[in-house]
Amino acid sequence: MFKTSRRSAICGAVAAVVLGLGMTFSGSAAQAETVLRAVPHSDVKILDPIWTTAYMSRNHGYMIYDTLFALDEAGNVQPQMVDTVTTSDDGLTVTMTLRDGLIWHDGAPVTAADCVASINRWGSKDAMGQKMMSFVSSIEAVDAKTIKFTLNAPTGLVTLALAKPSSNVPFMMPERVAMTPSSEQISDYTGSGPFVFRQDLWEPGTKVVYDKFDGYVPRSEPASGLAGGKIAKVDRVEWLPIRDQQQAVNALKAGEIDYIEAVSHDLLPLVKDDPNLTLTDFNPSGNQFTFRFNVLHPPFDNPKMRQALLYAFNQEDFVQAVVGDPEYYQLCKALFGCGMPFESTAAMDGLLESNFEKARQLIAESGYNGEPILLMHSTDLAVLTNLAPVAKDLMEAVGLNVDMQSMDWQTLVARRAKKESPAEGGWNAFITSWTTGDLFNPVAAAFLNSSCDTALFGWPCDERIESLRDAFARATSVEEQKKIVDEVQAAWYDYPTHIHLGQWTGRAAMRNNVSGVLPTGAATFWNIEKN
Repeated sequence: MFKTSRRSAICGAVAAVVLGLGMTFSGSAAQAETVLRAVPHSDVKILDPIWTTAYMSRNHGYMIYDTLFALDEAGNVQPQMVDTVTTSDDGLTVTMTLRDGLIWHDGAPVTAADCVASINRWGSKDAMGQKMMSFVSSIEAVDAKTIKFTLNAPTGLVTLALAKPSSNVPFMMPERVAMTPSSEQISDYTGSGPFVFRQDLWEPGTKVVYDKFDGYVPRSEPASGLAGGKIAKVDRVEWLPIRDQQQAVNALKAGEIDYIEAVSHDLLPLVKDDPNLTLTDFNPSGNQFTFRFNVLHPPFDNPKMRQALLYAFNQEDFVQAVVGDPEYYQLCKALFGCGMPFESTAAMDGLLESNFEKARQLIAESGYNGEPILLMHSTDLAVLTNLAPVAKDLMEAVGLNVDMQSMDWQTLVARRAKKESPAEGGWNAFITSWTTGDLFNPVAAAFLNSSCDTALFGWPCDERIESLRDAFARATSVEEQKKIVDEVQAAWYDYPTHIHLGQWTGRAAMRNNVSGVLPTGAATFWNIEKN
């Protein structure tokens, strides 16, 4: 049983030079006292972190929403909005009670009904949520603070899934908002987290503003990973999406901004050489570049065409094109991450070694007729920009006709949700990057979800993979789970859903008067101080 005591909200702010204008959320006439100016890895245009898996939308979610559970720095599940949780002796009933002091940004209390609606919306969209919901017969609000799960079979997925640290994060929203179908974007951004989104000050492409929420009641435990006390130690956070990385670094060196979420690897030496700046890594487990197929349309509706790229590609070309320095990357074929609990090389022999002869053989067997392959190319994220051109070169080397179309990341994010054919505004493939924490097992890995229409964009559809994901969710020992992981990787080879292109780490940069960045795996802003 988890148990915590109520803690009063931390009020007041650190005295500092006034750097920003505008009213605080509490409505006082005082100006914001401490403003942290940060350059995010991208602009944020989609503000619904359930509708999309885009990390900027996830980061926005962590600013304004809270979660029922969270993972601490050691990867253990901890209660967050929850006070107590109990499980019946037969494992079929899980009951949770919300902690005291939870209120929405509009002043209304957070209720169990809000959470039930939020769980249902997230569970209809997220890969891990969908798998958890397959064990759920019903979720009900017993009273204003009590949530009851009735399960059809025992599983440890309930609290683990509700502590999912990255896209899609099970953020809690007011019931009126969470009733929006997950296929539609929300338009009301009321949360209960440590910061308030200032929609009235939002300038898309230029500035996103968040003010400290004085009504937020942090947990009493110290901050650890995504768990513990989320204490806003600055009055305002401004995201300034500067696209030119050199310009951003120059602004950081000049003191015009305080923090850069993701410095491009080629500019890291400039930061290292400046005594006024510090590098930090908030995601030490790293990331994995990932090529995603759309299986709905030719030619990647044919598994042999997808297998061909498993042989045509090699990871070194990709990580060298973006990262360059081996200090920040490693070649990793494991489907669930290197250095992670379920690292495995099963079924990986001979793959990702640019065996063009084998790739051409599979292409011939597929019956490919030279139709164009629409490869979406993100141009405004330094960590992705060079990847699609490398893929294009390797694909053309084995005889594929590649139509690489360039666009900014937010346009790509919107387009990848379209099921239409490439000729009608859809797509065949794109490259992204996942945090390794998102990939660490077959249930969590969203791109492995092969549940057809309910799978993530790309929409793979394979009964064998899904049955193995079910088996993993029911497994009662790590040894059994590891055996299933090997079987999953063999099934993935027969029905490729995506390809990993190399594991890498990045660095954030900040001025020396900024401290408190936590190893959360995501760009979060509670606990950060600016003196």
